[in-house]
Amino acid sequence: MSAFTSGKKKNTKPCVMYLLRRGDPTMFETFWRGPIGESATLVIPGYQTMSYFSDVGNLCWFLEPGFEREVRRLHSLVGNAAVEGYHVLVGTGSSQLFQAALYALALPIADAPVSVVSTTPFYSMYPPLTDFLNSGLYRWAGDANAFDGNDYIEVICSPNNPDGSIREAVLKSKSGKDIHDLAYYWPQYTPITHMLAHDIMLFTVSKCTGHAGTRIGWALVKDKEVAQKMSKFMEQSTIGVSKDAQLRAAKVLGAVTDGYEHQLAAAAGGDANLLFHYARRKMAHRWCALRAAVAASGIFSLPNEVAGFCTFTKDTVTSNPAFAWLRCEKQEVEDLESFLRENKIITRSGTKFGADQKVVRISMVDTDEAFGIFVNRLATIK
Repeated sequence: MSAFTSGKKKNTKPCVMYLLRRGDPTMFETFWRGPIGESATLVIPGYQTMSYFSDVGNLCWFLEPGFEREVRRLHSLVGNAAVEGYHVLVGTGSSQLFQAALYALALPIADAPVSVVSTTPFYSMYPPLTDFLNSGLYRWAGDANAFDGNDYIEVICSPNNPDGSIREAVLKSKSGKDIHDLAYYWPQYTPITHMLAHDIMLFTVSKCTGHAGTRIGWALVKDKEVAQKMSKFMEQSTIGVSKDAQLRAAKVLGAVTDGYEHQLAAAAGGDANLLFHYARRKMAHRWCALRAAVAASGIFSLPNEVAGFCTFTKDTVTSNPAFAWLRCEKQEVEDLESFLRENKIITRSGTKFGADQKVVRISMVDTDEAFGIFVNRLATIK
């Protein structure tokens, strides 16, 4: 009998340690429970959002004008990506936009599927997302550094998931194409060093504000023909994107921008109601705690801290990646994922990211409860 039909109440909350292997950004809940959360509350009347269409004059006809407006406002505020001269596309998360970009960039008349590559360690979902449909247009080809050829689609995730490093394209062929996954290029994770202006840039509400369940991502696309093809992919696969979800996302992004533009927090606790400042402090505290736990254990290592001048906050800050790329230096430990599981810490093996078994990825954006248990357990492992 399911939990929905049983008369007994069942605990449907996943094990807190299990969540660390994923990227569920529940850390942000405490921020949105505060005073600023009220400004992100949305009521949708029963008659609203009934049509398939949002803006028939837009090449992305299912894009809500209000959502596009808030996307442009937020990027203009943060200064992390250019919006002038770009087409805004909306997708059901950035995963759909990633697949749409592959479809748009692949040549339908090619003799063989175009190779899709990314530098190791790469995001673990790139291979299955690329090959899931067994498309004749493109195929996963692994590490960009090992690729030999002129025709390719290179995916650049920066800051990189899983290790937080800042990435640039490594392949330079004139016939090659790039997709820049910028899900983590926000001030809580890394210094905003300059405004990016790549041909295709992908973002997601999930890692920006923490609203993963809203399932909204967006792309900034320079070329009109590529934007039209990406829009066509989403039209064919899902007949657009939920308008209700777009309105929710627009409300949330608007609350973030308004908080800075109007300094709503000035009379209510300093900058505690400013999302990026709040999240950056929280991430910095967590990374400090994790590095202390690693030092106490003595058998693990982490990537070195990287600092830079942030044009958004106007100061020098360290990077606080959304994931920890943890390596074990103990010689007899060959499979770190299994070793940590024995110590009741569930992670994702480096093999999922094209790396070796002595490294794992751990989420830094889960609840305070899960993170606290994690660092306490890690510190005791010898």
